[in-house]
Amino acid sequence: MVTSGSFRSRDSRWSTHVKGKPGRGPVLHTLDMGCRTGLWRGMNEPEVTMPDAPTRHSLIAHDTALAAAATAIRLVRRVPVPLKPIADQLIRSSASVAANLAEGHGRFGRDRQHHWRIAYASAKEVDSHLRLLLSAGALNASVAEAALDAFDSVRAMTWRLLNPTR
Repeated sequence: MVTSGSFRSRDSRWSTHVKGKPGRGPVLHTLDMGCRTGLWRGMNEPEVTMPDAPTRHSLIAHDTALAAAATAIRLVRRVPVPLKPIADQLIRSSASVAANLAEGHGRFGRDRQHHWRIAYASAKEVDSHLRLLLSAGALNASVAEAALDAFDSVRAMTWRLLNPTR
């Protein structure tokens, strides 16, 4: 049973103590120590690649959401102080759209659907915040309309991801 540990700075190893007997437990190496000793050769070397790694498959809805979020963030940079909380919420919800589409793309089954539903709802939330700030006169109308159109496209693509057979 491991009861305590001590750090040996001389060789960068973490040694555990077993029932008061120092040095009798397993020795765990840091990642850097493993590379220097050759224990895990190539683990942190940048030129080593993973041959079985999946190729990059992009989700068009995610790419569109990233572009739309960047537009929305640029749009609300100079919002007047009384409307700043709405602008801050718009930034969070637009980032949530892209983040949940990306996370759902990496999941399977109901978990994937759950993240895509959150992305869809967040895109609706962005629409609401943009329209509110636009009606308050805090945004450039032409750029705001472009952002609204972009998030409308994201919602349409997300709806299709959620309902592929309808």
